[in-house]
Amino acid sequence: MATLTPTDPELLATAVVTTLAVDFDPQAREASIFYWDRGLAYRRAVVQAAERTGDETVERLVGALRVRPADPALHDALRMRLVRLAAEGGGAGLDTLFERAWEAESNSRLGYHLGRCYTGTGQATVGAERLGTLPPGAGLPPGGTPRVLVVVPFRDRGPGSRLRNLLACLLALRDQSVPRDFYQVAVVETDDVPRWRETVSPRTDHYLFAYKPGDFNKSWAVNVGVVNAPGRAEIVCILDADALVDRDFIARNVARFHHPGTMGHLSYRDMWCLDESATSWAIEERLWRGAAEVATDQLRAFVLRRPPGCCVWVRTSAFHRIGGMDERFEGWGGEDNDFAYRMDINSALDHYHDPLLHMYHPSSAVLREDGELVNAHIPALSWGPSSAPIGDIHRFARTTATGDRHERRAGSHVS
Repeated sequence: MATLTPTDPELLATAVVTTLAVDFDPQAREASIFYWDRGLAYRRAVVQAAERTGDETVERLVGALRVRPADPALHDALRMRLVRLAAEGGGAGLDTLFERAWEAESNSRLGYHLGRCYTGTGQATVGAERLGTLPPGAGLPPGGTPRVLVVVPFRDRGPGSRLRNLLACLLALRDQSVPRDFYQVAVVETDDVPRWRETVSPRTDHYLFAYKPGDFNKSWAVNVGVVNAPGRAEIVCILDADALVDRDFIARNVARFHHPGTMGHLSYRDMWCLDESATSWAIEERLWRGAAEVATDQLRAFVLRRPPGCCVWVRTSAFHRIGGMDERFEGWGGEDNDFAYRMDINSALDHYHDPLLHMYHPSSAVLREDGELVNAHIPALSWGPSSAPIGDIHRFARTTATGDRHERRAGSHVS
């Protein structure tokens, strides 16, 4: 009789090790508090079964993995021991462990990648100051008419990890295999002051400052970039400042629009959230050693399964047809899902399986007391085109007591 549970011991053993690593690693929850909490009950059932297999070697390795969840040798040793036990006939304890591990893998959106050469030690942290020593790369040539606009929303009020990531992102975007006049990059900094204008401006084609105190509003920042960046690009890429892209990033994704009926796509299925050590190694590999793409055998990553939003490509016409991103979303959570849902309903939206490396920064995510995202009260699919314009760069400046002064400030920092 056919079954939905696989019988390959290697696959099931890997599911056990992955689930245990996610549960034991203290940084896993930081990668996605929402995904981590939703999978907790499934993981704990696996932990319980792993401690009751009746095999002393398995139980010893599980105990060691609890202490050193990022040790590649332990991952391999536990996986091989489980495969060997299965080959020897297993038993009720192993059967239960495999069943629970597959149930966890089938219900969890948080996975784990550990490269065979990862050590997590000896890697110097790459900061914004060090990235500032690299040449800024070639900017958009005068008179260019780029067909692609990359919009990067941004805010960093400290300790500087977001700025570090943005600089790495921008430098990687200036190292592309397509002609430099084919695309342009716009960074939209939303804050109460243009905190990083002097640092960012030399490394992007357009820097836009939009006054916004209080919570970060990614949706509005993206709309500001699409509406206010110069030129008339046919394609828009909405890119998180934490993404480290490869050299063929622009070329590969633009080529996908050559297929008839293509209106937009997510370039990835899973997002790899790197730890600090892996992030610094990846930045050095891509920007100092000049790699076209980053090899994965040196990386440790928490794998978010099918998250929307970190890198979305859309035709400009499709973006405006749905009214852009929903500007009611404030803080972290939900805006990317909403945009992807509305794109999928109104346009032909494709999905690809490119690697997506998300550089480390301390988490800013929070959940409500009921465990839902902070924007869960906003009705899904309720935003669309209206008579009110989107991307008004002065929107939040007008709501302040000193609105006129802030309006002038916002306008004076669009370059």
